[in-house]
Amino acid sequence: MSSTLTSAEWSNSSILRGYDADAIRELKASVAGPIYVSGSATLVRAMLADGLVDTLHLFMYPVALGGGLRLFPDATATLRLSLAESETYENGVVHLAYAPRP
Repeated sequence: MSSTLTSAEWSNSSILRGYDADAIRELKASVAGPIYVSGSATLVRAMLADGLVDTLHLFMYPVALGGGLRLFPDATATLRLSLAESETYENGVVHLAYAPRP
């Protein structure tokens, strides 16, 4: 999903203009294997709300900041997730994989 790109010069990529849950469902049904979203909290929040996320991978870095954009705003407080996998790296980063629960 992009508001600026008109074409993708890398392989195995599709550009969707504007958020469209049905277009994402069609894309998921048309490809073999996973679809990855990287770096867009706004897109991920919308996809979580529409039940389009199979696994949510979070990488937690050992840095404390005073503020920033929240991944889960108060409106999604009812989102239910189960920890599916976790891994700790030597540099202190922790990878957490969550799957939505019914």
